[in-house]
Amino acid sequence: MKVSLINGVVMGGGAGLSMNTNFRVVTERTVFAMPEASIGLSPDVGASYFLSRLPGHFGEYLGLTGRRLNGAEMFKCGLATHFVPSKKLNLLEKALYSVTTSDSSTITALIDKFTEIVYLKEGSPLKRLDTINKCFSKGTVEEIVLSLEKEIEVNGTEKWIADALNYMRGSCPTSLKIWLRSVREGRVQSIEQCLNRDYNISCHSLRRTVSNDFYEGSRAKLFDKDNKAMWDPPKLELVSEEMVDRYFREVEDENWERLHLPRRSNLPCKL
Repeated sequence: MKVSLINGVVMGGGAGLSMNTNFRVVTERTVFAMPEASIGLSPDVGASYFLSRLPGHFGEYLGLTGRRLNGAEMFKCGLATHFVPSKKLNLLEKALYSVTTSDSSTITALIDKFTEIVYLKEGSPLKRLDTINKCFSKGTVEEIVLSLEKEIEVNGTEKWIADALNYMRGSCPTSLKIWLRSVREGRVQSIEQCLNRDYNISCHSLRRTVSNDFYEGSRAKLFDKDNKAMWDPPKLELVSEEMVDRYFREVEDENWERLHLPRRSNLPCKL
């Protein structure tokens, strides 16, 4: 049994290491997000496995909008198994060191002694899950954007919708389409299948199989920090299905190898 104690920012690779463990303990200091689409990648490290198993289409929402969640939200949606105040975390860690069994019920009972009840803030997207399901269940990214825009027309501007649209409009169009397909495939696949696909997609991004988007996004967001990435293609409607398909194929290089995962005696954790 593996326990992750998450008391700060957990994004990208950090999420991959912690979200795939059996117990995921968060605090009031925890911040989670998968913002890869903003730099020309798509959520990876098994995200299509653990995000696709969240309520409704909340996983599509998180990957397409880069939305940040706090510890309470992570617990309420199922990304975390326990919420423990940060002031108790050291005590919990010491208690875990004394455990001599891998029995899940024993570990659960121990962690439960340190947990507290948490409540969602009024502006939490989890309180808008009906609208999220309606919009993010659409078949294409273009339809999702259109649905969000219609929500604003009918019900007026809500901050979470405006934030979602602004993020998607500034993110890599190809990455958004890759994520939507990936999370929906992941919903019916094993974690091993998801990790293999994520590795394959990342290889194509790094090798510039289709475009230079990852390097351009990194330049604009992480290095020059001008936030003016020149995506190729620059618009959703210009990203063809064939272009997206190429990311899901194996790399055409005799020296390239598929991801080899070690055999495990235990089953993947359940979200």
